[in-house]
Amino acid sequence: MISPKEKAVELFDKFMKPIDELHKYPMCFSTAKQCALIAVDEVLKYSKAHGFIGLTEYYEEVKKEIQNI
Repeated sequence: MISPKEKAVELFDKFMKPIDELHKYPMCFSTAKQCALIAVDEVLKYSKAHGFIGLTEYYEEVKKEIQNI
């Protein structure tokens, strides 16, 4: 498993550099960060609802790392 910091960077990069074949819609830094945080919040909501303690702890760390980007 990759570290929470590596996962945070991976998620952020996916939103920062979306596949846009026309290269007309670059994502701004703050929007990419917000999108990554929303994605992590969705994982956290699911993992908490289903009692996945290890996954919840991991994604809490990922969230902190995204906030530090």
